[in-house]
Amino acid sequence: MQKRTLGRTDLHVTPLGFGGAEIGFQTHDGQVAISKLLNQALDAGLNVIDTASAYKESEAIIGNAINARRKELYLFTKCGATEGFTRKDWTRKGITLQLDQSLRLLKTDYVDLLQLHSCDSETLRQGEAIRALEDARKAGKTRYIGYSGDGDFALTALELDVFDTLQTSINIADQQAITLTLPLAAKKQIGVIAKRPIANVAWRTGKLPEDSYHQPYFERLQVLSYPFLAEPLEQAALHALRFTLAQQVVSVAIVGTTKPGRFEQNLRALRTLDAEPAALQEIRERWLAVADASWVGQV
Repeated sequence: MQKRTLGRTDLHVTPLGFGGAEIGFQTHDGQVAISKLLNQALDAGLNVIDTASAYKESEAIIGNAINARRKELYLFTKCGATEGFTRKDWTRKGITLQLDQSLRLLKTDYVDLLQLHSCDSETLRQGEAIRALEDARKAGKTRYIGYSGDGDFALTALELDVFDTLQTSINIADQQAITLTLPLAAKKQIGVIAKRPIANVAWRTGKLPEDSYHQPYFERLQVLSYPFLAEPLEQAALHALRFTLAQQVVSVAIVGTTKPGRFEQNLRALRTLDAEPAALQEIRERWLAVADASWVGQV
């Protein structure tokens, strides 16, 4: 599988990475099933796992599942927000304590990337949270530091010239970043990680999702009305994923699942499904034609 360099780092990442939010927040068949899922993904060639202190039990589940294979993958986590997003602590002490707990749960001495989890511009400019990440890098607890977030907050993060990476929402229903932050990230050689790359498959049932997290994308897709969304679900999702990965500055797309075997299917399909430039351009042109000014990046 062809790998991409993550910005100016020396991390050579696979185009797909595993996102740990779903296993932290959604019901699944337990630790054995998740261990099988993650090990199958690693066997298939995937080499990025992304999680966060805020994703409830995610770090602990991942740590138990991949401890023996730590050297085969890049491990990313996030700090600042914690306890299922019910608490935030951007202090130097708070972030240090969060990271130490994350390392214990992940059963590792270091992570490859430590990211601030969607703090605002004021917090970024105050600098204490950033100094905590820099302390962690100096102590060898993380190799690189990054920012995870969207919109103007993400733009502030890029302008500060302290982060190695940006993780931000990019997909068929969320394209603000393509003009707002990706050009600056490319100019500064900041690695870009795409979150929510298939728009949470919000069109899946044809009805407004119960989860409010998915609802803005469903509503936007009703207006965007891309023809390919009428195709079988897996095929449509792959078209959506192709669009995200076609953005030149994107190195890796983070996809979450609780279903063993899904990553092998996705990786095989990505190898065989050619993305027609015209089809990708049609997605972009449709967005530019109908997107409302309120359609900002979804955190």
